[in-house]
Amino acid sequence: MDRRETLKSLFLAPLAGSVITSTACSSISGNTQPLISWTPLPTNYSYGRTEIERLSDQKLFAETYFREHELVTIAVLCDIILPNENPNGGALDAGLPDFVEFMVKDRTQYKLPVRGGIAWLDNYAIENHGADFINISEKQRLSVCDDIAYADNSNPDLQTGIRFFSLMRDLTLTGYYTTERGLKELGYIGNSPNVWDGVPDEVLKRHGKSYEPEWLAKCVDQTKRDEVAEWDEDMNLLG
Repeated sequence: MDRRETLKSLFLAPLAGSVITSTACSSISGNTQPLISWTPLPTNYSYGRTEIERLSDQKLFAETYFREHELVTIAVLCDIILPNENPNGGALDAGLPDFVEFMVKDRTQYKLPVRGGIAWLDNYAIENHGADFINISEKQRLSVCDDIAYADNSNPDLQTGIRFFSLMRDLTLTGYYTTERGLKELGYIGNSPNVWDGVPDEVLKRHGKSYEPEWLAKCVDQTKRDEVAEWDEDMNLLG
């Protein structure tokens, strides 16, 4: 199982989108981290929300909680956790930095753990590599993440970072696999009609039943599956 399949399994285990064409960019000061950009999360949609919920969502979308440095740090972390490695894209393609901020604004219990976690991450990067997290090299950032990515690490000095990384991983995977991109990767097709060609022959034979040829042609002809049935005045099925 490769890394991405492992992450997919981590998401699916406890549980059992939308595509925007414009691009939002956030710049990072420093020489080691290039400009990072992500697809913005959609803020307008017409399904699945009551009017009260829609107004609440709009209020949250209009608020700004994270400073630019914090949001860019979140973007870098999201990209590390779920990079763009396949046709369905990664965390940045699905607007995950915006999703994380939305969730933090909606679930206020996340505010301190995420903001405090970013501060811890920067301090740890400075102590070990001489600069904050987004301004160290990619290799150094991955090294920092390796230190805090595993819950069974018992180092007491890393527990705050481990809890923060676990929360960021949960938010990233939850956000991604509830978008159109993530659902495509899971192969989820939702309430899509399948092809039904009647009760299996062995079941019919077991119960001494059979289809009348006339009704079989009318009801189980898949070439007519998109046609609306019509009935005559005596309630006889036409066609």
